[in-house]
Amino acid sequence: MSAVQEGQAAPHFEGTIQTGETRSLSDYKGKRLILYFYPKDDTPGCTKEACSLRDGYGELKNMGFEILGVSPDKEKRHQKFIDKYELPFDLLADQETETLQAYDAWGPKKFMGKSYVGVLRKTFLIDAEGNIEKIFEKVRTKDHAEQILEYLAENN
Repeated sequence: MSAVQEGQAAPHFEGTIQTGETRSLSDYKGKRLILYFYPKDDTPGCTKEACSLRDGYGELKNMGFEILGVSPDKEKRHQKFIDKYELPFDLLADQETETLQAYDAWGPKKFMGKSYVGVLRKTFLIDAEGNIEKIFEKVRTKDHAEQILEYLAENN
């Protein structure tokens, strides 16, 4: 069970985005935020997820959402990923994994029989007051925007 729970205040975060500018949770006060954690830029699953959010961006934006992706990649790599896939949202570089750890998105994983520590793919919907509205622990990468929109249609 995750220590970060729906209904509680979202943990504070601060870091740099692809342009080198600083972003923090307080920058989104008064707005709804889709904060999504993913392992690595320009890999198959992460690209599908980012492109799904890109394709659903207009509809999500009309519902008052901003989107911020977080991975351990460097700012320069984020910028290349944004440019390559025309992503309309920012990506936070969390090389020290502080934000990932604050949101319980860093932990033990298994791949091909090997255990290691890495990014746990998760998405958090944060309301305008800074509280966690919903946590998606089983992200559907290829239609993640649709997954979020389905949840919102059923719960708003």
